[in-house]
Amino acid sequence: MPVRFQTFSFTDHQTITMHKPLKPAKSAKPLSALMKYLLVITSVMELAACTSASYPPLPVVSEVKLQRYQGTWYQIALIPNRFQSMCVSDTTAEYVPQGDSIRVINRCRKADRSMEEAIGVAEPVAGSNNAKLRVSFFRPFYGDYWILDLDPGYQWVLVGEPSRKYGWILARTPTLNQETLQQLWKKAESLGYRRQDFQVSPQQSEK
Repeated sequence: MPVRFQTFSFTDHQTITMHKPLKPAKSAKPLSALMKYLLVITSVMELAACTSASYPPLPVVSEVKLQRYQGTWYQIALIPNRFQSMCVSDTTAEYVPQGDSIRVINRCRKADRSMEEAIGVAEPVAGSNNAKLRVSFFRPFYGDYWILDLDPGYQWVLVGEPSRKYGWILARTPTLNQETLQQLWKKAESLGYRRQDFQVSPQQSEK
């Protein structure tokens, strides 16, 4: 997930541990629209993870080298979702290692041409060789970010989660050739996704 992202990108049996939230300082900035949506969706995905045993198995890649995975990814396609509904183009996800976790920075352009940004954290799931991550934009809520297919050269990636309700295709460049895109859609279908659920994401960044 860069998404998310999903960024859209973004455990088999997660247990929700609720801690008493700290009261925000009076000077704290209000949550952006994207952050509010990410809060909602990660809480929903956290709850869904508790019943992930009811979903068909979803295989992931054998290993992800986080040092190679870091950097900026462009959202090429996604299954539309509420928490990215304000994004009209130029959706990216940036991953920056910080200790044992990863800093996640999701950005997108809104209809008024302004940029929206949300910052979160991703934590590798023990025993997954970094192929499964738990992502949070507002603790204590976490969502699943599973790497389902990954280019050997780390130039593109297919990201999903057990329910198959969320999915993303990301690349190192704003565009991806049609042959590779078709290959990734076929891979997604083989894992239980529906091709028609995916939508191509515009990348019109003015740089």
